[in-house]
Amino acid sequence: MSTSAESASGGSTYVYGITAASHPSLPEDMGGVGDPPRPVRILKEGELAAIVSDAPEGLRPKRRDLLAHQNVLSEAGAGGSALPMRFGSVAADDDAVTAVLAERAEHYKERLGALGGKVEYNIKASHDEEAVLHRVMSENPEIRNRTEANRRAGGGSYEERLQLGEMVAAAVQNLEADDALEVQRALEPAADAVSIGPESTGWLANVSFLVERGSAEVFITAVEELRKSHPYLELRVNGPLPPYSFVEPGPSQPAGSTAGAESTGG
Repeated sequence: MSTSAESASGGSTYVYGITAASHPSLPEDMGGVGDPPRPVRILKEGELAAIVSDAPEGLRPKRRDLLAHQNVLSEAGAGGSALPMRFGSVAADDDAVTAVLAERAEHYKERLGALGGKVEYNIKASHDEEAVLHRVMSENPEIRNRTEANRRAGGGSYEERLQLGEMVAAAVQNLEADDALEVQRALEPAADAVSIGPESTGWLANVSFLVERGSAEVFITAVEELRKSHPYLELRVNGPLPPYSFVEPGPSQPAGSTAGAESTGG
């Protein structure tokens, strides 16, 4: 694998991750994203190095490219600590990458030390709709009484049904906020760090946990215990992943709207 100071195409540079400059070399002729796969190369700056290739035009998160991105990071991680960039991370050119490595050198060196031997688990939580409505009814006498009054009145007036719907929606929203905190509280002791992800439709919680690779079983056990103690919660576990959520800021920005921590994880 070559060390290059300039993108072979003179165009933009795709960034896979960051390592120490002393990191073992990746396999010769390793291919990355693109069709045909762009050759992977190393950009060194002081004590740091960036794993890059030329950026293909019109890159989209197709399965082949997601797997190529993941494969490069897997190879890098097998040789030592590597900071992963999210799929679709593109810089203007090689010089832009090395400039950020120089500017953020202390941050990246600290992160390489902190994230060595660690993986990320992303947990998304939602409510089982039927179970949470049952909870709302059982825990809220006012809603229960209003429901029964409407039932006796043949369903109630439009205004009465609207008010009941608003009361139920508010109660569910409060439960979602409480349960989002509960997910974090229950799993945080089994992790080294926590990163709250962006809110997304359909999930009451989107949280990433940094976990020692050797302690992954302890974390998964904590997830299973949370499932058993909160049967109205539906938990989606994605991992182990490279610790995407604990690297920022990165030397490049994801292109378009590609990729979150789950992009390479299925």
